[in-house]
Amino acid sequence: MKDATVIQRTLAIIGTESLDINPQEILLLAKQYLKFDIISLDDKRKETQKKLDDNLARGNSLAKEIGILFKSGKTEKADKLKEMTAELKIQAKELNETLENTKKELESLLIRVPNLPHKSVPAGKSAEDNEIVHREGKIPELGESALSHWDIATKYDIIDFALGNKITGAGFPVYKGKGARLQRALINFFLDRAIEAGYLEIQPPYMVNAASGYGTGQLPDKDGQMYHATEDDLYLIPTAEVPVTNIYRDVILKEADLPVKNVAYSACFRREAGSYGKDVRGLNRLHQFDKVEIVQVTHPERSYQVLEEMREYVSGLLRLLELPFRVVKLCGGDMSFTSALTYDFEVYSSAQKRWLEVSSVSNFESFQSNRMKLRIKDSAGKSQFAHTLNGSALALPRIVAALLENNQTDEGIRMPEVLISYTGFMVIS
Repeated sequence: MKDATVIQRTLAIIGTESLDINPQEILLLAKQYLKFDIISLDDKRKETQKKLDDNLARGNSLAKEIGILFKSGKTEKADKLKEMTAELKIQAKELNETLENTKKELESLLIRVPNLPHKSVPAGKSAEDNEIVHREGKIPELGESALSHWDIATKYDIIDFALGNKITGAGFPVYKGKGARLQRALINFFLDRAIEAGYLEIQPPYMVNAASGYGTGQLPDKDGQMYHATEDDLYLIPTAEVPVTNIYRDVILKEADLPVKNVAYSACFRREAGSYGKDVRGLNRLHQFDKVEIVQVTHPERSYQVLEEMREYVSGLLRLLELPFRVVKLCGGDMSFTSALTYDFEVYSSAQKRWLEVSSVSNFESFQSNRMKLRIKDSAGKSQFAHTLNGSALALPRIVAALLENNQTDEGIRMPEVLISYTGFMVIS
């Protein structure tokens, strides 16, 4: 079977509406899907279903014939047919067991199939192949005495990494004094801006069940990265996207209700297994961190317009914070399991002299809604899967890192003007 045919068959099985992907990705995807052997399992499911249907139809036909024979007194012939129906029932039970096992095996493979990249996604295998699509803001020129944010945190006693390590472990910092107030200020600022932009604030649970994890695609893909309370089979959320999007699991929305726009603050929990080295120092990579998340459910015809609107919204937040930033379109090999197209936002950390990711804004098309059975119904009663999108607006740790490093002066750490009414102070000193 040719690669393109494999993709098209697989798309039909997983319920994706079109083959609207980058042609350069098709061979990679074909090889990826081939290893799942989805098509052979689906063929087995169809063949078993047909045998079962034929068996049941034959049984029903014989039952009617037996009834006629008994009425006409032909009991000997009727009894022979009853023996045949008994054998058919045994066969039907075996076929039904085979069918159910095949369905379960197929489902276990389907939930491991990633989303397809949109046709505009750059071809590539790693972050080196990502495309920088926008950059703005002036990078501050710091003197030789400039400090990294972890040294600034110690100097002004605003974040205590050692104390967090004592209480819990590495990656769980304790924010103190103006550091804690800066955290609260950023959360309130981000929430207020989102509400002004028409988002409905949600305060979600910080733990979700497995069905929610599967619905948005964190399970089984990120199973090893999520904190799992095994006794209760609940997961600490890696992002508010999971509980907020799952509000609409098994829901049919009216077209007139769209777009659905939600915003939520939450703590986020990620094991970040295998992370080490300079890239995880200070606030660069944490196991617990604060984030404000925006989520939209929209009509498929508008989802890419909405994606660009969300991209501009996040850009506006970074402008208000006076941070130099760039927008990166991720290549196929660097995107998440669930995304069809993702923009990453990175701010420049002047003391570390590197770009730090602070947001991802993604369109999942119908990938999540298919798993969650989230549909929209038009005025004529026709239903289809909705498109879901989300974005970090924003994740706090690296924003704080960049604010501390970029705004350091001899008098202390200057606060962006937009935050002063939230922090209640102009300078950390």
